[in-house]
Amino acid sequence: QVQLVESGGGLVQAGGSLRLSCEASGRTGSTYYMGWFRQAPGKERERVARISWTGDTYYADSVKGRFTISRNYAKRTVYLDMNNLKPEDTAVYYCAADLRELTTSSDYWGQGTQVTVSS
Repeated sequence: QVQLVESGGGLVQAGGSLRLSCEASGRTGSTYYMGWFRQAPGKERERVARISWTGDTYYADSVKGRFTISRNYAKRTVYLDMNNLKPEDTAVYYCAADLRELTTSSDYWGQGTQVTVSS
């Protein structure tokens, strides 16, 4: 089993920045894909960014150039630096981990952290 605990959400004005963190524990390994999804009210959960064990990254088009994903292997932690936030970024953000490419059916999820961007 893998446990994921997110932190760093909050309320920020448009144009501001936040950093989300996700710490993994349990049967984790460096070969896991780790990443972030988000779900806004009334919308489906969408993949925002992910990073592989080799450091390969993926970003949704809506966040490219504004969000950066990184990971600290020693701390088993993945980060999401979010800059130039927009009201449409408002959602619950979930950390995910899997040995395979991340999808909404991935094996392990955090509890979610709320990000609210005011206009």
